[in-house]
Amino acid sequence: MWQYPIEYDVIVMGGGHAGCEAALASARMGARALLLTMSLDTIGKMSCNPAVGGIAKGHIVREIDALGGDMGKVTDATGIQFRMLNATRGPAVWAPRAQADKVAYQHAMKHRLEKTPYLDIKQGTIEELIVEKGRIRGVITKEGILYYTKTLVISSGTFMRGLLHIGETNYSGGRAGDQPSVGLSGSLERHGLKLGRLKTGTPPRVNKRSIDYSCTEEQPGDPGVKFSFDDEEGPRLPQVSCHITYTTEETKKIILANIHRSPMYSGKITGIGPRYCPSIEDKVVRFADKERHQIFLEPEGLTTEEVYVNGISSSLPFDVQYAFLHTIPALRNAEIMRSAYAIEYDYVVSGQIDSSLECKTIEGLFLAGQINGTSGYEEAAGQGLIAGINAANRVRGTPPLILKRSESYIGVMIDDLVTKGLDEPYRMFTSRAEHRLLLRQDNADLRLRHYGYQIGLIDEARYRKLELKRETIEKETQRLSKLFRQVDGKSSSLAQLLCRPEMSYETLLRDFPDAIMNHGSETNFQIELNLKYAGYIDRQTTEVGKLAHIESIAIPAIFDYASVIGLRTEARQKLARHNPGNLGQASRISGVSPADISILMIALKRRPAHTPPPIDSEI
Repeated sequence: MWQYPIEYDVIVMGGGHAGCEAALASARMGARALLLTMSLDTIGKMSCNPAVGGIAKGHIVREIDALGGDMGKVTDATGIQFRMLNATRGPAVWAPRAQADKVAYQHAMKHRLEKTPYLDIKQGTIEELIVEKGRIRGVITKEGILYYTKTLVISSGTFMRGLLHIGETNYSGGRAGDQPSVGLSGSLERHGLKLGRLKTGTPPRVNKRSIDYSCTEEQPGDPGVKFSFDDEEGPRLPQVSCHITYTTEETKKIILANIHRSPMYSGKITGIGPRYCPSIEDKVVRFADKERHQIFLEPEGLTTEEVYVNGISSSLPFDVQYAFLHTIPALRNAEIMRSAYAIEYDYVVSGQIDSSLECKTIEGLFLAGQINGTSGYEEAAGQGLIAGINAANRVRGTPPLILKRSESYIGVMIDDLVTKGLDEPYRMFTSRAEHRLLLRQDNADLRLRHYGYQIGLIDEARYRKLELKRETIEKETQRLSKLFRQVDGKSSSLAQLLCRPEMSYETLLRDFPDAIMNHGSETNFQIELNLKYAGYIDRQTTEVGKLAHIESIAIPAIFDYASVIGLRTEARQKLARHNPGNLGQASRISGVSPADISILMIALKRRPAHTPPPIDSEI
């Protein structure tokens, strides 16, 4: 074993979407950082669908951009179709989504990492953690290299003891074509972390030239949709359409006739799969009354003929995949280029990280992405950004960045991971956020950019631009309330007119050019929403204020719940297992009642919270 001559402030393990954001954030904050990945050629790889965003996921990507992360910018530069989902519904559930060129995305993200000062990138597989006196000190790789570090971010994706399933066949792998990470799981267990098993899957890819597009519905993109609040990217790639088709009754019959050959139903797969993204065999069993299921044919890039068949994720044997795929009208002659498969992998069971994503039992160890039980590129990237920021903060000796539920979807996600046990891979939905009208995708910069500025990920120019936008919105909202015009024989303020369902800011611009100023589409839209939904926004803001007091009551890291008189046994057990950081988190733990919270609040007033000491640093 050879010791590398540099001691790092932050080592990030894994070059997936969580690892990329963690490495970029920590290095940009001035930490000497190292990204260690099993293969330099797969940094930023889109292992499943090369798509970014969607319902709630698009909100997370915009929040990442607001904080100073890169997923949104890379998507804008490499996207080949952009859409705004739910545009006919209320603005709280509007969600940007993009189909990316998977190769272009991967190369663009890797190049960003390579150009980043203070960041080294090396190929290596971590097999063992070095922990001294409860604190992370370094890692040992399979290649026989010892790296010392002050903090470590593990973003291992589906690689920890990964096992792929295609029918009766199974073999080890982190994903199709890549080796698994075997030693890391054992090392984590030896250091006291409890691991569980989860499962996810992917559909087949087919050759575009073998698809009969005359049997599909075209799904074009929407103009003007983007993720980044900044305008630093160049021209967009050529845009393409996706297409929609459907399964048939014959599809269903073939799957049901072979359901016993699915490892999900034969018992070979023990990991828990995502309920909200079921395999095609799950769909035909759970929704037996449905005659057909929707399928999206989504191109994987401009320089490949591979098409992602979204909607038929499967672990059935290849011969069954081949048979049922050819019962779909548009795919009757489809050439399968990559088969569908399921993958089982290890994750760290809930309750072992705190809200900064730091491990509760090993100081300086942070976990991000699927290792925490989440699914999806966006959820992983959001965690990676926070883990990278807080690893750098710990080295600096500054407090961690902990986003509240009331101010971000990232905050909702992390709070859920900390306070709620997982019984399936976690996926973000707008319904998980209690205050989703405040957490719209369009106002992520107004909600979060100041945090990025405070920690050094947002520069002065971008922050001043945001403050000008905020000032313009406030002034214009007030001004429109004081400007009156005669409409339909009645005097109404322009603010009142804008609140009418049929009116928009663009309509006012057209009808009252003497009074209305064009501040740009994003600012115009904020003014419109602030006025149209003022009552609802005020109501949610008031609700947030009422709940804020219990979120601010900290619970010491070491607290003896057994000594609290009157606390029910179930509450004691749940609180001790989850070890919440504040009373608000405690109130969201299943099995803890409002009466328990009242008793706990009284007990907490008798002792102060404990703050762990920072790690010494030169940055």
